[in-house]
Amino acid sequence: QVQLVESGGGLVQAGGSLRLSCAASGHIFSRYVMGWFRQAPGKEREFVAAISWSVGSTYYADSVKGRFTISRDTAKNTVYLQMNSLKPEDTAVYYCAADPMGASYNDYATYAYWGQGTQVTVSS
Repeated sequence: QVQLVESGGGLVQAGGSLRLSCAASGHIFSRYVMGWFRQAPGKEREFVAAISWSVGSTYYADSVKGRFTISRDTAKNTVYLQMNSLKPEDTAVYYCAADPMGASYNDYATYAYWGQGTQVTVSS
């Protein structure tokens, strides 16, 4: 069993930056993929970024490529999402998730463990 706790959300002006953290308790095996998803009011949950736990391969949605960076610290069992050049359309609840089988990086159905979410609000 893996538990995920996100932190780092908040209110920021357009063009600003935030760094989200996701602390995992329980053992993260090498085959895991860790991901970030977001959900805005009235919209479906969408993929943002993912990273393979073992080798650190990264994947990004086109909408955040070049602005967001996902990373992990295996010693701390923590995943980060550095968000730069934030836009009002980035406003959403951001969720950290873990896919224990590493079956996909952008399909939320394959992620078995989810955090409670952290709110990110970008003002114009």
